[in-house]
Formats: sequence, C-alpha cells, structure tokens
Amino acid sequence: MSKANVLVIEDEKIVSMDIQMSLKKLGYNIIGAADTGEKAIELALELKPDIILMDIMLKGEMTGIQAAEAIKKEMYVPIVYLTAYTDENTLAKAKLTEPNGYLIKPFKEINVKTTLEMALYKHTKDAEVKKERDLLYSIAEGSKSETDHIFVKSNSRLLKIGLDDVYYVEALKDYVVINTLDSRYTIHSTMKDMEVKLGGGRFMRVHRSFIINLNKIAAIEQPNVILENDKKVVPIGGSYKSELAKKIHLV
Repeated sequence: MSKANVLVIEDEKIVSMDIQMSLKKLGYNIIGAADTGEKAIELALELKPDIILMDIMLKGEMTGIQAAEAIKKEMYVPIVYLTAYTDENTLAKAKLTEPNGYLIKPFKEINVKTTLEMALYKHTKDAEVKKERDLLYSIAEGSKSETDHIFVKSNSRLLKIGLDDVYYVEALKDYVVINTLDSRYTIHSTMKDMEVKLGGGRFMRVHRSFIINLNKIAAIEQPNVILENDKKVVPIGGSYKSELAKKIHLV
C-alpha cells in the first residue's frame, strides 16, 4: 500500500498522539497535526493531504464541522470525523458536509484502518466519476454546435456515434439504450438529458420511453411508428401525436 498523507485534527493531545502512532503503524504518513479549526484550514491548504481526520468538537470558536466545510470549499479531499458525540443533532450537522466516514471514540486500530481505506477508495472512485462526467459534459457541450455526433462510453472507451446512425433511444429504469442499426449502447442518463444532447432537429420524443430519429421513419400505423431496416415498432404516446404530425409535415 502506498503511504497516504494524513492530516490529524484533534484538540486532546494524548488522543492526537495515539492516533498518529496508530496511523504510522498502519503505514500512513503523518504530514501535520492541529488542535483548532483555524489551524486545520491553514494546514490543509498548505500541505494538501490525501485525507483528513477531523475531530468534530474542537476548542476555540470554530468546530470541526465548520473547518471541514471551509476546507471542502477550497479543495477536494476526503474527511473522516473523529467524535465521542453521537447525538442526532451533531450528526445531522456533520452530514451536511458529506464526510467520507466516522470514527467513534474510543476506537480500535482495526476500525481506523478499515475506515480510512474505505474513505480513500470511495474518494478515488468518486474522483474518477467526476472526471468522466466533466469530460462527457465538455464533449456534449462541444458537440451541440456541430450537431452531427455524440460520444458514448463503451468498455472503458468513448465511442463517437454519428447522429444519422442513431435510430432510437429507449428508457431502461435509470439508464437509456441508444440503438443504431447494428449496435446498442446502455448509458447512465435520463430521457430529458438525451433530448437536450440529441437536439430537436432530427430527433423527437414520441413516448415517455422512446426518442426516435425522424429520418428513420418508414411508416406510421397508429398508434405506432415503424422504423426503417430493423422494422422496430415504437409506440406513440397520446400527448405526442399532434407534435409528431407537425414534425413530419402531415398533409
């Protein structure tokens, strides 16, 4: 395990030293320690730790919760709270800062190890998701001006798909399935989001569960649309009929 850099914020000196000794035995690197919220913010911004152990109740005017909130506004770092207080009011305030875990005093070494490992792992995965989401958003924003393709994730790759190749999009619980003539791509998205990304020119939502490429319509046999080549039959929702008639220039 590579050594993660830990910042310890605890106002009881004996407890702080005990925590630091346990962390060193577990293979972590202690890069700093503080006993006030103000000092915690200063050290966090200066030392850029991989993870912070933060006592909820600190001496001075600033609580650990307030310090954590201030730190998270400036940097993306996992924070695990140390606390002997488990009352609902304190935990409710702590939850608002979205901590990566809790250690209840007195704690065992195995609990420290498990909590920190889980916090670091979750933080890494969340960072990957955020990076991917930002990339996809950037690509989507860029493609709006081009309006001829979209990118979808498939087997850890981003594949470029021409909008002319998309036949229809189907809702599948928390996912959507983009269908071309030969392939299907399942992505985590919503139908509303897909309507925005596909644009309103050649695509139209004809049912709460279906968006179709208007250029792929072979025939309309109420209450269905039949698409070209694969002959996919897509239902037309009642509230979409009049808009569809306008889109296909019904005479």
